[in-house]
Amino acid sequence: MSNYVVTALDTTGIQSYIFNSNRLRENIGASYLVDRATGDWVRDELEALGAPRNQQETSIKNSGLKGELIYVGGGNALLLFKSVDIAKQFTQKLSRKLLKQAPGVNLVAAHIEFNWDDDGSLKEKVELLQEELEKQKRSRRTSVPLLGLGVTATCQSTQLPAVNTSEEYIKFNKEDREEDIYFISRETEEKLRVVSSKHGETTNEANKAIRSKFQEVLKNTPYQFPYRMDHLGRTRDDNSYYAIVHADGNSMGERFTKYVENSSENRDYIYRIRNLSKSVDRAGFKSIERVIQILINSIDSEGKVMGQFSIFTQDGKPYLPFRPLVYGGDDITFVCDGRLGLELAAIFLKTLQKPNLYLADGQPMTACAGVCIVKSHYPFARAYALSEALCRNAKSFVRDEKQNIGNTNSFSAMDWHIASSGLLGSIGEIRQREYQVNEGDLTMRPIFIEDEVDRWRTWTNFTDAVECFKGNLKDCQTWKNRRNKIIALREKLREGRKATNEFRKAYSIGDLPLLKGGYDLDDLQTNGWTEDRCGYFDAIEAMEFYFPLKQGDSDDCLHIANEVVE
Repeated sequence: MSNYVVTALDTTGIQSYIFNSNRLRENIGASYLVDRATGDWVRDELEALGAPRNQQETSIKNSGLKGELIYVGGGNALLLFKSVDIAKQFTQKLSRKLLKQAPGVNLVAAHIEFNWDDDGSLKEKVELLQEELEKQKRSRRTSVPLLGLGVTATCQSTQLPAVNTSEEYIKFNKEDREEDIYFISRETEEKLRVVSSKHGETTNEANKAIRSKFQEVLKNTPYQFPYRMDHLGRTRDDNSYYAIVHADGNSMGERFTKYVENSSENRDYIYRIRNLSKSVDRAGFKSIERVIQILINSIDSEGKVMGQFSIFTQDGKPYLPFRPLVYGGDDITFVCDGRLGLELAAIFLKTLQKPNLYLADGQPMTACAGVCIVKSHYPFARAYALSEALCRNAKSFVRDEKQNIGNTNSFSAMDWHIASSGLLGSIGEIRQREYQVNEGDLTMRPIFIEDEVDRWRTWTNFTDAVECFKGNLKDCQTWKNRRNKIIALREKLREGRKATNEFRKAYSIGDLPLLKGGYDLDDLQTNGWTEDRCGYFDAIEAMEFYFPLKQGDSDDCLHIANEVVE
C-alpha cells in the first residue's frame, strides 16, 4: 500500500509569544516552551504512535510505522503518516498538549494525501502543502480570549485575566522589591513555572535543559546562565546597559529549494531536506557554543571580563553575562551585557562561516544580525523589535551590495543601535533624525563582517578605528588619553569635511585612523568623510561598547561539527 498523508505544522505569533514581556524570566520560559512544543513534544507524540525517536535509518514505506518525522525545527515540522485519521489523531493530541502546557502557542496544521508510487514527487506535494498552510494562516480566525467577567485583575505581561501571582514561582532575594510580585495569567504562569527555582535549582526546567544542551562547554565550570536582566552583569552607577542580538540566516528558503530540486526520488528528497535542516541547527548551535567558550576564556580569576568589568555573582555562583533565548534553526536571539553585544554578535556570525560548519549543501551559512543596546530597564519587547528591524536593515544592505559587487555569493552583515536614552520612532526615523547631517550619513553601518575587496565598511575597519581611538594599537598612539579631543572630533564630524580638516590642523593632529578596502580613502583620513558617509562617528560612539575578547586560535568547541551528517 502506497497511500500516505503529508502533514505540515507551523506555529504563529512565536516572536510575540516569546518577547511580549519585559521580564527576562518570562522570555526564557516562553522560549523553552516553544522549543518543547515544536521539538520534544512532536517527537513524544510520534513515539506514542510507535515511531522511534531516531528515524534516520527507518522508512515509513518499508516498515510498519504509523508515522515518520521528516524534519522539525524553527517552529515548524513536516511529517508522513499512514492515513488521514492517524495524522488528525496526532495533531489533536499535540494541540491538546499545547493548550494545557503552553497556552498562547498557536499551532496550524495542513494535511494532503499522497500516493508514493503514482502521484509524482513528494517535493511537489510539499510545495502544495506549504501553500495550503499559508492559506490557513491567513484565513485563521483571530483568537479572542474571554477577558474576564465582573471585576478581574489583569496580567501585566499579556493583559489577560490573572489566575495567580508571581510569588509562587519566584525565589526572592534581598535586592528584590515588593513590586516584583505581580498578577499573572495562565500563559504567564506556565512561562514562570518552567523557570521557577523557588523550591531549589533542580525545579528550574529551562535552566536544566540549557545546561544539558551546553554541557560540553560548561563542564568543570561554575558558571550559571542568568534569568534576570540584573544578572547580566550591570555595573551600578557606572554602566547599566544590555544588548539584544537577533540573527537570521540569509536566503535559507532559496537554499532549501535549490538543494532538494534535483532529488532523484522521494526518499532522497526526505534525506536531503532532513540533512540540510539538521546541518542548519548544528551550525547555529555550535556557533553559540563557541561564543560561550570565548566568553568563559575571557573571564579572569577575579571574575572580570578582560580585566575590565566584573560579572554578577550571587550566593557564590558566578553568572555569565550572556543568555541564549532562541537557538533553533537559522533564527538566533541572545541577550548579554551591553558592553559585549557587538563583539559577541561578530563572533557568532564569523563562526557560522567556518569550513567545519558548512551546511549539507557544501556551502557556508551566512547570516545578518541586528544589535540593540539599551539601558538596563528599557522595555525588553521594544528593544527586541528594534533588533529585528536592524537585522532587516542588514539584510537589505546584503541584497544591495550583492547587486553592486555583482557577486552571487552571500555574505554576513551587521547593524546596531546604541540608545543612551529612550527610543522614539522606527529605526529609519531615528537614523534620519540623529545621524543625517548636511554632509550626508554619519554612520558606516550596516557593515560587512568579513573583509571584502574594495569595500571599507567592514568589521575590521570599525574595530581598528575603535582600538586606535582608545590608544590600544602600537602604531596608533595619537589619540591615547585624549578623550576630550575625541569627543570634540565627534562634534566636528557632524559639521562636515571642512570643519573636521580645520580641527585636525588647529590641534596638529595627523591623519585619522587608517581604513582599508576602498579605491581611494585619502579623503577619509584627512576629512573624516568619503562621498556621503562618515568613517569614524560609529567608532567614537561605540568606544564604551566594544571590548575584544580572548578568541585564540583554537576551535576546540567545534570538534563535534566535523561529524558527518547522516
